Amino acid sequence: MTIEVDVTIKLKHGVTDPEGENTKKALSLLGFKNVRSVKTMKTFRIEIEPEKESGDEEKVKHEVEEMCRKLLANPVIHDYEINVVKW
Repeated sequence: MTIEVDVTIKLKHGVTDPEGENTKKALSLLGFKNVRSVKTMKTFRIEIEPEKESGDEEKVKHEVEEMCRKLLANPVIHDYEINVVKW
C-alpha cells in the first residue's frame, strides 16, 4: 500500500515574492490588467510506503511534517500545508 501526500510550500505573509511580482508585471504587459497579485508556491507529491505496524494517518503526517522541518521548507520564510491525497 502506497500513501500519497501533497506538501504545498509558500512564502509567509509579508515575505517578498520577486518571482510572483515579475510574473504579475509580465501578465500586465501581455494585457491582463486585472491581475491583482501572483504568489508562487511549490508542491511536492510524496509517495510513502508505510511501515507494517504504522498504518496510522497521523503517524504518516507526523513523518511528513518532520521532512518539511528538516528539508522541504525554510521555517523562517515558508509556511506549508500537508494533504493526504490517497490512503
